[in-house]
Amino acid sequence: MPSPLSADRPAAQPPRRGDVEALISQTRRLRGEMDAVRRDAPVDGADARGRWQRALCDLAVHQLDDLDQHLAQLREGPPQTPAEAAGEPDPHGAGSLLTRVGSAEWNLLTDAASWSPELYQILGRDPATAPLTLDELPSLVLEEDRPMLTAMVTDCLVDAKPIDREFRVVRPDGEVRTVHIMGEPVLDTDGSTAAMWAVLRDVSELRRSQRAVSESRASLRHDRNLAQNEHRLAAALQKAVLQPWPDNRRTAPPGAGTLDLAARHLPSSATAPTGGRWHDALELPDGATVLSVGDLTGHGVTVASGMAMLLGALRGMAMAGTRPGQLMSWLDRLVDSSAQPVLGSAVCCRYAPESRTLTWAQAGHPAPLLFRNGTGRMLTPPHGVLLGASAGAAYGQAEEPLEDGDLLLLHTDGLVPRCHGAAAVQRLLDLAPRFGGAGSAQDCVRILVEEFGDSRREDDACVLVARIG
Repeated sequence: MPSPLSADRPAAQPPRRGDVEALISQTRRLRGEMDAVRRDAPVDGADARGRWQRALCDLAVHQLDDLDQHLAQLREGPPQTPAEAAGEPDPHGAGSLLTRVGSAEWNLLTDAASWSPELYQILGRDPATAPLTLDELPSLVLEEDRPMLTAMVTDCLVDAKPIDREFRVVRPDGEVRTVHIMGEPVLDTDGSTAAMWAVLRDVSELRRSQRAVSESRASLRHDRNLAQNEHRLAAALQKAVLQPWPDNRRTAPPGAGTLDLAARHLPSSATAPTGGRWHDALELPDGATVLSVGDLTGHGVTVASGMAMLLGALRGMAMAGTRPGQLMSWLDRLVDSSAQPVLGSAVCCRYAPESRTLTWAQAGHPAPLLFRNGTGRMLTPPHGVLLGASAGAAYGQAEEPLEDGDLLLLHTDGLVPRCHGAAAVQRLLDLAPRFGGAGSAQDCVRILVEEFGDSRREDDACVLVARIG
């Protein structure tokens, strides 16, 4: 096919070989780097972000492969084997450049058409048949795209407008392919349109990759919105359960044996999901007070609602007079029978003001800390496993005599950021001198917040302070 030349502008000069070589080298270097990125991309199909990253990598590889092959064709010209010249199928299939780029020219004066062998392969037509004229070309196009193609060809022939669009063709085997066409009119010496030429490229695989990227991006956006909505709902539920306490909460008028209470929920960073931690104090009809803190494993709405259910059950059983050890056993059965299997930890204390006795039980939870006369120690925990860990587990119960001026600290894991177990307990016990000089339970909570509240924490935490007398 002769090279088209529009009479209204000069022909472009071919690029220098060295410039093309440099572009090819840069493209291939990028292709190698892209392969490394693609190997590291997540392959878990259930992860929306991983699917999006993988689809972007595939799309970039397609584009770099196309660019490399186009530059090679620009440098060397389109190689053609004898088989291709005879119209036989390309052994490399649809992945080769020559099966994706073809050309055509339609002479308006003689109504003759000329197609390259590659175009026959793109359209799936027998090379032995005559090429289709411009009037016949729409018969290959998907019905919805025919008006668009007809309008483009008309504008090109009548108004000399260049063509640069995509349309879908239906091959004889029924396969639908997406073809990108770039074409221009060929003008004769008097400026009238004598012919039309076009380069047609099969972009089906490229568009498939782009659709995968778009779908993955939409899925990622949906998952992100869902996660944000779930986080807001879980946070609202947690806030409703963990109502802020007044600065000076007492279980009775000030006097010997009464409790001065303060508590605080320390949230995690803004981006971290909401957990299932709680703190609670409940005054019973007989004058005793039940103190509890706990934590359900996991995050989100399910865990927050489970925490609310567990706390409600704990309060109800405490009001019915259930002792801490038995109460833990019932909570364990409740967690074990829940529709969503979880594990939980908790500590439950019943304080009797007339005898100043603390009766308590725990389920795999940090034991309360007792501060007296400027020093502190951890109470020896009775037997107790995590809630939901063992069906029908038995829970022990312990008693601890308290004195006026004693300070009791109940807390969840995570109160001391980036510090766990014995190290976290020691950090808390080191605050004993400062607690000794505090005027109220609320002052002790302020000390804890000053010490640990401003630190960036991976998870939320709860603390409850009870001061005797």
